[in-house]
Amino acid sequence: MTIAHEEAVIDAAAVDAIFAEARTANSFAGEVSEEQAQAIYELTKYGPTAFNSQPLRVTYVRSDGARAKLVETLSPGNKAKTASAPLVAVLSYDTAWHEQWDKFLPVYSAPKAMYDANPEFTATTGNNNAHLQAGYFILAVRSLGFAAGPMTGADFAAIDAEFFPAGDQKSFLVVNIGQPGPDAFGDAKPKFAYEDVVRTV
Repeated sequence: MTIAHEEAVIDAAAVDAIFAEARTANSFAGEVSEEQAQAIYELTKYGPTAFNSQPLRVTYVRSDGARAKLVETLSPGNKAKTASAPLVAVLSYDTAWHEQWDKFLPVYSAPKAMYDANPEFTATTGNNNAHLQAGYFILAVRSLGFAAGPMTGADFAAIDAEFFPAGDQKSFLVVNIGQPGPDAFGDAKPKFAYEDVVRTV
């Protein structure tokens, strides 16, 4: 199966690996090295965000103790797969992302004032753009030859209390990462057709 067109700047196999043939895995095998974990972020960071803000923060959970605490916050159906995944990432956003304006957009600092004046707007912008980066993160995982298992079935308030007690980060996604394990994939689920979701005005 391929959805690559002649206009694609990467070959059909790459398009299929990242999009058409990639699936959410429910069991995992193999290992993910520190170098590979870093490479996932090094690709993720190039995705666009508002004002180049990059509010996403990634917490890789490797130690047995931290993994056990994370598993306890998950819904029952997610516990086993996370306990056995080679690598697990907790994705969150920096609640004070705008305070680093001089680092991510030093040439244009005027918009920072509107975030300083509106904490709710700051939180919404951070949350929205971190979710955008989460999509890049999943594509980065796939592009390096791994399967990703993103999950929202978790008590994120409990995750924040355990991993970010200072309130400086708010979690929103847990991602299992590794090679697909036995019976990793169920039947393919239907996707909406172009005409179901797209209109031209």
